[in-house]
Parts: sequence; C-alpha cells; structure tokens
Amino acid sequence: MPTPRALLRFVVDHLGLQRYLAKPGDGRPQPVIAARVLLWAMLVGRILREISFYGMEQIVQVAGCRVLGLERSFSNDTLSYFVERLDPATTRAALLEVMRHAKRGKAFQDCRFIGLALDGTGAGRSQQSHCAWCRPIRDAKHKVIGYHHKLVTISVVGTGLTLPFDVEPYGPGDSEIAAAERLLMRALGSLGSRFSDYLVGDGAYAGAPFLHAANRLGLRVIVRLKENLPLLLQAVQQRFQQQAPTHVYRDGEDRVEIWDADDFDPWESLQWKTVRVICYRQHKPNGQMVEAAWLTDFPLRQVGSLSLYHMAKSRWEIENQGFNDAKNRYGFEHTCHHEQNSVLLNYLLTLLALTIERLYRIRFLHRGTHTVHSAEQLCRILWVSLSRPLLPDTS
Repeated sequence: MPTPRALLRFVVDHLGLQRYLAKPGDGRPQPVIAARVLLWAMLVGRILREISFYGMEQIVQVAGCRVLGLERSFSNDTLSYFVERLDPATTRAALLEVMRHAKRGKAFQDCRFIGLALDGTGAGRSQQSHCAWCRPIRDAKHKVIGYHHKLVTISVVGTGLTLPFDVEPYGPGDSEIAAAERLLMRALGSLGSRFSDYLVGDGAYAGAPFLHAANRLGLRVIVRLKENLPLLLQAVQQRFQQQAPTHVYRDGEDRVEIWDADDFDPWESLQWKTVRVICYRQHKPNGQMVEAAWLTDFPLRQVGSLSLYHMAKSRWEIENQGFNDAKNRYGFEHTCHHEQNSVLLNYLLTLLALTIERLYRIRFLHRGTHTVHSAEQLCRILWVSLSRPLLPDTS
C-alpha cells in the first residue's frame, strides 16, 4: 500500500537520493532542524498537492511526523528560511541523477528514440515587482497590470514517461531563446550527448544559431515550421499543395496524411546541406482535422515518416504533462516565498516531486498485471494513509 514512508524508501533505495536528502546544499549557518526533514517535507507536500508552507506545517501537526517520514515538526517560517538559503545547483544535480537512474533502470526501454523538449511559460503572478525576475504584464493599452516570472523548462519526451527536470528563468532584458540555450547547454553538459537522440521545440526555436548550438551538442532537431521562415514555408506549400500525400497511415482511430521531403534548400544562415520538412493532416473520428509542418535534420534513411510524426507530436507533452500538471496539481505557479532563490527552488522542487511521483506510480508500483494508478488516485491513497496509525516503533 502506497504511503509517504513507502515513498521515502523508494526515493532512498531505488532512486539513490539518500545523499541528496542528507546534504541538499543547506546554506543555514547554524541549523537546528535537519535539512533532510525540511527537504522531504517540501517534496512530500508537493506530491500531496499542498502548495503552501503554512499548509505543510498544519499537515505535520495533524497527521504527525512519523507517518510522513519526518523526525520532527517545524513552522512555515522555518521552511521559508531554509529554502532561501538552499543551493539550487544541488537540486539540479539531483534531478539529473534521477534522469540517469531512470535510463539505467530501463524506464525508457519501450521507445527507440529518447527526446528532449524545450518550451517557455509564465508563472508566479503578483501585483508588484518583488525580484529581478519579475516581468511586467501589460494590457492592450500597454499599461502594467501586474508582474510574473518567465522561464524555460526542459523535459524528457517521446518515451511514454514525461519527466521535466530543469528550468531557466529569464528576466527583463533576457529572452526565451537565450535562456533555452543556457538550459540546454547545462543539461547536456551534465547528461552527455548520448543520453537523448533529438530535441523538439516550437517555431520560436527555428533560428539558425540555436539549431547549430543543438547540433554541436550532438542532437538532431525537430522544430515547428511557421511564418517566421517565410521563404521555406512558401516553398513547402507550393510543392506539397500540388502533390498527393507521401504516406497515409492509420494511427489508432486517426487517419494521418503525411507529406515528406528532404531536399529543401536551407535559408542563408543555416549551415545544413538540405532541410527535411514533414507536413501532416490528422483526421480525427469526430471530423476535426489538425495540420502542421515541421523541419528537421533527421535523414530519411534513419527515421521514417510515421516515426517522425510521433516525434514531432511529442512536443505537446511538455505542455500537457509538463506545464498543465505542474501548475494545476503541484503548485508550480504558486510563490510560497517571493525571494529570488526561493522562487527558483520552488520550481526545481516541484519538478523533482512530479518526477518522483511518476517514476513511483508508473514504473515502481506498476509491477505485474494490475492497472497503473492515476495521479489523482495515488494522491487520494496517500491522503487516506495519513489517518492510519503506525505500529509502535520498538527499535
């Protein structure tokens, strides 16, 4: 039966995070409460979908420390003080270690290619600016109506298990593309070029400097083709509109028409010999049609049209299983303590909690023929377990 204590054993014994829990980069000069207690409280709190420090303090007081795998209680001010002085590099390293552990443990064994997706989002709205990352929100008349944070997230996609594992905030004067390049270089610099096979992104990433940077890191790229590349888009439309689909597939209940060619000329600044472009029309049973175009440097001999179609569609995982879940279920958008280091740790710890929950629920608990618990079911089971008394500790 899943319980917070069983989840803690999984984190220590199966994910190898015992050292991280003991030494998470605590910067408090004279800590009274062990870092392990406060760190695990924030992680299990996110998995229980309690997004505030005060709420976590109340859960500990009502449920008790032992049932949560904690050694003692604490106040919400203690959590604020702790996270303000926590080194984000240590948590980033822990997230990367979980990714390596997942791959070694064959969590991605059911897929041929491991993908990475990059995308930007906003979070942490406030009425006033509190830190250097706060960017103004303007209405149609360019009047400032509030502030929020902008950041880029990177996630494993295309494997049946979406695992977001790092973020890079950017403030005024910075840009999504610059932040994405910093994030990609940091992630691949630690994971290595052999960890993943391709990078997928929206049309904003279709600039030659970014594509070249991804290639230098050993990644093939799949990027949405939009109006920001007018000459290539026009050439693609002129050719494909006069041709029948290259392939027609049945993908589940959908009928998919695909146009695929690998001999388009690159634009002037792109140092590729040719550009491969795939266009698809996805016909759904209800009559809805979805169509899009993507450019890539994957050669035809390596990846077929249907495989490339699925790899392009994996871009939406970072939206649906990344941002949507993190914001709606795990408190990604809530700012517990509006101080710059605390804001960053809030994002990183939320991603770590989400990753722990998915590996525990989908891979560890799903051993045998029983169905996988949904995220909602696991959360309810964990809450119910808080009311069950523990056996006396006779050790």
